[in-house]
Amino acid sequence: MKAAGRSVRARLRDRLAASDPGLLRLTAGLRTVAAIALALAVLASLGFGITRLVAGAMAAMVATFSVREKQRAAQAVTLALGLPVALVSVSLGAVLSEWVVVGDAFFVLLIFCAAYGRRFGDRGTALGLIGFQFYFVSLFVGASAAELPGLWAALAVAFACSAVVRFAVVPVTPTGLLARLRQAFRARLAQLVSAQLALLDAGPDEPNKVDKALEDVRTGTARLHETALMIQTRLEEGTPDESTARLVQRRIADAEIAAERLGLLLLSARSAERADTLTLHLPGAPAPEVGRLPGPEEATAVLRRDLLALRALVLRTGASGAAVAQMRNRLLGYRDEENLPAATPAVRDVFRAVGEAARAVMGLRVALEGPQDESDDTPATARSREELDAEDAAIDAGEKDERAEQPKGLRRPTTRAAVQVTVGSTLAIVGGELLSADRWYWAVLACWIVFINTASTGEILVKGYRRLLGTVFGVAAGIVLAGLVGGHTVTAFALVLVLIFAMFYTAPLSYTLMSFFVTAMLGLLYTLLHTYSWEVLVLRLEETALGAACGVVAAALVLPVNTDRRTNELLVTVLERLAGVTEAAVGQLSGGAADDLLDKARELDQALGDLRAATQPLTHPVTPLRARRTTARYVVALLETCAYHARSLAATAELLPAHPSIAADPRLRGAAGRTVRNIGTIAARVAGEEADGAVETGPSIASLLGGSDDEGAARYGRITGRVLRHLERLDEAVVGLARPLGVPVAAPER
Repeated sequence: MKAAGRSVRARLRDRLAASDPGLLRLTAGLRTVAAIALALAVLASLGFGITRLVAGAMAAMVATFSVREKQRAAQAVTLALGLPVALVSVSLGAVLSEWVVVGDAFFVLLIFCAAYGRRFGDRGTALGLIGFQFYFVSLFVGASAAELPGLWAALAVAFACSAVVRFAVVPVTPTGLLARLRQAFRARLAQLVSAQLALLDAGPDEPNKVDKALEDVRTGTARLHETALMIQTRLEEGTPDESTARLVQRRIADAEIAAERLGLLLLSARSAERADTLTLHLPGAPAPEVGRLPGPEEATAVLRRDLLALRALVLRTGASGAAVAQMRNRLLGYRDEENLPAATPAVRDVFRAVGEAARAVMGLRVALEGPQDESDDTPATARSREELDAEDAAIDAGEKDERAEQPKGLRRPTTRAAVQVTVGSTLAIVGGELLSADRWYWAVLACWIVFINTASTGEILVKGYRRLLGTVFGVAAGIVLAGLVGGHTVTAFALVLVLIFAMFYTAPLSYTLMSFFVTAMLGLLYTLLHTYSWEVLVLRLEETALGAACGVVAAALVLPVNTDRRTNELLVTVLERLAGVTEAAVGQLSGGAADDLLDKARELDQALGDLRAATQPLTHPVTPLRARRTTARYVVALLETCAYHARSLAATAELLPAHPSIAADPRLRGAAGRTVRNIGTIAARVAGEEADGAVETGPSIASLLGGSDDEGAARYGRITGRVLRHLERLDEAVVGLARPLGVPVAAPER
């Protein structure tokens, strides 16, 4: 019974880790709710009235979510600086409320400074947000100069409670956060293997199951990559030194590449023809024509067993015992040709991929947990360990400090956004006061929020639409909840805490849901302040619509950055980094000098993530431009395919100094030159620098290696087939980018 209970708890923990990597959303919700609850308890025990309780609750919430630094010492400094900023802001809000014009002018100036402060990093962003939000708090509770001493005391208590919760009740250290992210990576890796197992089991006469299994593989691959990027951004703070960070980064990348390759080979083995990597990255792409796994049924049964063993090996990482060692040894044995079962070449490739995935899992375990018990190692396992040790020793911990030139003046994104939000807020103040002399600030808040984490007019429009949609449903929920709660203060505060937790837990998933919970919570707060009426919530909806509209107008007319321009700039960045990774990896595989391929690959992934976010206005379901939406999705999927092959080339190139079966071949540089030139041609065409360039086509990469003599064959034998496959698929994907981007393709010369 105890073992069963531990198993259930482990499964629940893995599911939670996979759904919320690093428990970031859970931590944000719990930390905010705990800070508010503690502040309410302290203020209530001190006899503060309901207005001070509401102000203290809002202050605790703002003080908690505003501070975003990763290091605890930096968080403490920002929190300490935030209190005087909050006191000054709320005091000015209370004093200037009697002079409408002066108060509005100061609010506009404060908005500009708060938005401009984002150029100074996390601390500038936090202090600007605190200044803006506490001016809003003073307006919300109707503070006056005579009430300031009590309000100051409530704010001081709220900041103290926020600090206690942050550093003592719900502490988050970089090391602990990284450990939870690694657990999430393992859980998501196991989920991806489960999806691949479902793809194996889906019968050819069950097309719906095949499509569902393929979609699950796509989703699992994307979620695994998302977690890998989250780990990469926190490695420096969560590891003791640079060498350890690079080692963990390398092992995470190996595991991600091995898992994605396993899914692709499994799909290819079930297909009548080779499956394209694009199938794993393009949402809604139809599954290729599949049949039963070719070859004897025994091979299929063994593969099913080994996929189950691989999933168990992933989930039981950290566990020891003869059973785990036996599974690991059997899977690693597939890296030797003589241990592969009798099957077709495509199925044997799948078994090889299972062996490589098991090796990646073992390397991840060694990197995270240190040396392991080697008493049960087979010769194949021992060789894998030797390869991992050699690779670990070859990892260079050198640092690279390259700072790109930043735009200045009004071209700087933070300056442009500050000007835009200032103009939009001015419009919102004027329009909001025409709607209501008492609640006009809701329009300003809506305008302010739609500019947060947005960079183009399209992104602002989509965010404004989502906020308005969430507000509409939130108004209805607020009316219902206010009617149910009535005058029960404790019940109302309890529901407020529940809604705040839901708001922070769903914020990264859906901005519409977050807006819904915010609006419903405000209905309860108005009930507590005895200012509730359904007209107030309807006015909230009107002010939100007005603020969002003002934000869109300001973004479209003042220093506009349209979505096409934004996506083109990011697309050029992605292409440049793709060319850099490819050229550096091929250069190293050709015998050139070693390069920092891990960092180059990470920069490529980050640029691709920025492009994916920027194309959301183009791919949003409500967009009327259906053809454009399809094109944007197709281009992003092709770029993800290119990034996968580039990462794989980089990972293989880094094996070169240590791996006994990989040697440099100077012919690769010339063979891959066409691909690098094509990437540059497409980038120049997108940037508008070259109007007559064309993408080259011609013989396959393998044929470009040339030479059928003994010396050429010997050299070819030193280059793994995997390198050639990745180069050819990358070349095909780059040529495929030309058509949707309007770049001509030159006919091959005979």
